[in-house]
Amino acid sequence: MADLPRHSVSVTAVVIHPDGRVLAIQREDDRRWVPPGGIVELDETPEHAVIREVLEETGVQVKPETLTGVYKNMNLGVVSLTFRCHPISGTPHASDEALESTWLTLDQVQHLMPEARAIRVLDALRDDGPFVRVHDGTQLI
Repeated sequence: MADLPRHSVSVTAVVIHPDGRVLAIQREDDRRWVPPGGIVELDETPEHAVIREVLEETGVQVKPETLTGVYKNMNLGVVSLTFRCHPISGTPHASDEALESTWLTLDQVQHLMPEARAIRVLDALRDDGPFVRVHDGTQLI
């Protein structure tokens, strides 16, 4: 059993500002615009991972509200749990992982983010989930 491949579990936060804009970062490694998120540590719950990752990447404190989707990167074996969140405090700023952190309109989300990331935002705004989707890291498949 030890030789079997394992999945990595991550979280994505769709943080919705009261004015309808969505929190996003421009990743330091590939410069893509994405919602904040990252790997769930072994000793934390997915909700705590969301809170930690958003704070580390953006400086914004959030409260997770609900699970809105499960997304699997078929090429990397990463399963990401996406949570709709609302901001509690803080102002977005750059970090070690984010060249930039800001609030984007939905139009900007659709134009700047890869499809596999933008769909998480769009799904989080719906009330008929949670959704289960697969992608190749960029496009839905």
